[in-house]
Amino acid sequence: MSGRVFPRQGGAVRTLVISNPARRNAMSCAMWQSLADQIAEADAEDAVRVIVLEGEGDLAFVAGADISTFESQRTDPEDQGRFNAALEAAYAAPGRAAKPVIAKIRGVCFGGGLGLAAACDLRVAAADARFRMPAARLGLGYAVPGVARFMHLIGIANTLDIFMTARVFDAHEAQRMGLVPEVVPVEQLDAHVDQLAQTVAQNAPLTIAALKRAVGALAGAQVQEIAAREELREALARCAQSADYLEGARAFMEKRAPQFRGR
Repeated sequence: MSGRVFPRQGGAVRTLVISNPARRNAMSCAMWQSLADQIAEADAEDAVRVIVLEGEGDLAFVAGADISTFESQRTDPEDQGRFNAALEAAYAAPGRAAKPVIAKIRGVCFGGGLGLAAACDLRVAAADARFRMPAARLGLGYAVPGVARFMHLIGIANTLDIFMTARVFDAHEAQRMGLVPEVVPVEQLDAHVDQLAQTVAQNAPLTIAALKRAVGALAGAQVQEIAAREELREALARCAQSADYLEGARAFMEKRAPQFRGR
């Protein structure tokens, strides 16, 4: 495996480093599962009060799923199922944790990285952060819980915008949307996130845990019921089994514009 997720000890603050610098911290199936497992492990440790997620290096938080694995890991239905389960486990892990999870964002935050950041409780972006949701350029269907997460966070209009255009937007536009409450100069990011994490870590853990459960219950109301609807499952399956899906992944790898045919 080319990438990994590893913990960095820090007393009450546990930092989990997403490391695949050769691919701007793009995530394989194993990395998504490892991230979910390590968030759960940190949450279970009494000494840990706050969990911080960061990408290794200066170029990226997470560039998304590792596109180079798409044809080997995401075309066969069984492989797709394993990948999607690992991805959803990683997205769900921050919300399942009783402890607050902070996304520390530098550089590229695309696709699965943007979905992961949206799943965290708090987000801080450096001024050099860039965001993109490229699903429509890859022929990917985006699951209902993920779409709902963005709608609750940035509203319907902004959700439709970033998904339909698949455009790149900067940290200040992300702040305008409400995706990131704070944008700080690059040189201040480490100190700012450290201070934020320490401030949160000093507060009552049971109060924070109760707040997270309340917010999760309110934000998740009806989402699972909607996600279970047959027509939505069929629409997502059509994306996953389409020729456009293969074309999107190949075009991305070949650095060319995809030629989609709607089938």
